[in-house]
Amino acid sequence: MNAFFRIVLILVTGGFFSGSAILAQIPGAHVSVKVAVPESYQRKPFDRERELKVPEGAKISVLARIEKARFLAVSPEGDVLVSQPSSGKVLFIKQSGPSEHKVYELINGLRLPHGMVFHGVGSKIYLYISQSNRISRFIYSNDSIGRANEEIVVSNLPDRSSPGLGGAYGHELKNIAIGPDEKLYVDIASATNADPADTRSDPVRCAIYRYDLDGRNRKLFATGIRNAEGLAFLPGTDELWAVVNERDDIRYPFDGKRGEHSASDYGRVMRWYVDDHPPDEFIHVKEGANYGWPFANPNPDKGLDHMPFDPDYDTNRNWSRFPENSFTRIDKGIPAHSAPLGFSFLQTTRVPFPYRNGAVVALHGSWDRSRKTGYKIIFFPWLPSGEPGAQVDLVTGWLDDETQRIWGRPVDIVPDMEGNLLISDDYSGTIYKLSLGH
Repeated sequence: MNAFFRIVLILVTGGFFSGSAILAQIPGAHVSVKVAVPESYQRKPFDRERELKVPEGAKISVLARIEKARFLAVSPEGDVLVSQPSSGKVLFIKQSGPSEHKVYELINGLRLPHGMVFHGVGSKIYLYISQSNRISRFIYSNDSIGRANEEIVVSNLPDRSSPGLGGAYGHELKNIAIGPDEKLYVDIASATNADPADTRSDPVRCAIYRYDLDGRNRKLFATGIRNAEGLAFLPGTDELWAVVNERDDIRYPFDGKRGEHSASDYGRVMRWYVDDHPPDEFIHVKEGANYGWPFANPNPDKGLDHMPFDPDYDTNRNWSRFPENSFTRIDKGIPAHSAPLGFSFLQTTRVPFPYRNGAVVALHGSWDRSRKTGYKIIFFPWLPSGEPGAQVDLVTGWLDDETQRIWGRPVDIVPDMEGNLLISDDYSGTIYKLSLGH
């Protein structure tokens, strides 16, 4: 009996079962398959055969080639929108035949467009687009919008052009979500690696803000979030979740001997420590919560669930400014420097079981690590407790662990209307279609 039918049998006969029983049945990336590439797309890196590891029975193919493709959205008609911050454009992929797709320009002249959300307001369908300095919305109809339609709902967001930043802003791309409360949620990420100045700015540059859909009534929703990329609401709930890129080059924060490590390491940037600290994050974003950055860092040494914090050496040495209980613990850690970007919940999609009850996350991959990590798609099964279970690799192979060479970097992952998963890759300029079968 294959893994899929085992999970169905458990679902039908078991009713309630433990998280470990669920995890044992989730098929992961164990089978190498050739990436199916149409002839017109067979340029680098597909000028030679490429393989990726996927679950048994899954297939992966190239849907389109789009240079520096970032975030994705699926239109009410089922077409695929792709943000391209480097060109200031949003493109869309439209099916032109049984297995053929064409790429069109939807809109240009935007300022680093990134996140996109469709939402109905009355009889109108709006496409919300985050730009580095504003959030705009456009009336959307039959794969068409226009600049004349643009309504700026949130303006004056900080980016590299903001006074006082000297033209430097480390994380100026914005991301958005719209909740069941009919509110707009906007991530404003840090300009720096770990400078407390970001916590004192207006707006705060390590936070998620909430607005009315027309941009009125701004409210600070949560802070201590260095760089939230994907934002999404857990279907059927009012829970906002986010994946977060944590800091780099952390100093060793302990002033006493710990295990094999000497007290002389205190305050130093030690490669063995930086490699695994602090982990990136998958968090349930709660109103009024502070998730620690840049004053406290989650410690993954005893596991990645609800980790305790360590004081940051530079900004909160020995808890000298803020005690640990000032901060809300991280729900789930992701190995340090993996760089989670886009993610999607699958509970209300046509993606096959057992993947339909969980979340998929695109890991863009590390730079601040002695051996690379990330560069893959992961899956978190959702437990009966309402929390994510242990990470399962869903697609791997863009990174060669042996040579440390890479040929792709996943950015975003979204389900289409048929239950496939679409993956963007800004390194190779590719949109993939993953079909999980069953």
